[in-house]
Amino acid sequence: MKASDLKELREKTRDELNEELNELKAELFKLRFQHATSQLENPMRLKQVKKDIARVKTIIREKELGIRQA
Repeated sequence: MKASDLKELREKTRDELNEELNELKAELFKLRFQHATSQLENPMRLKQVKKDIARVKTIIREKELGIRQA
């Protein structure tokens, strides 16, 4: 995820972030299923999606706490 993508994420509302989180979790589920059946083309995508989920969760938590990032 690029810095510009992070900036866009920070501008989203909580509902939009929760929707993004649900999409990433669904993608992770599909990737895990592909990995289990040996059909996964890019195994590094698993790691990338996990990190993206963590980033979205962090931004959601920052919004809950009212922390402002530059």
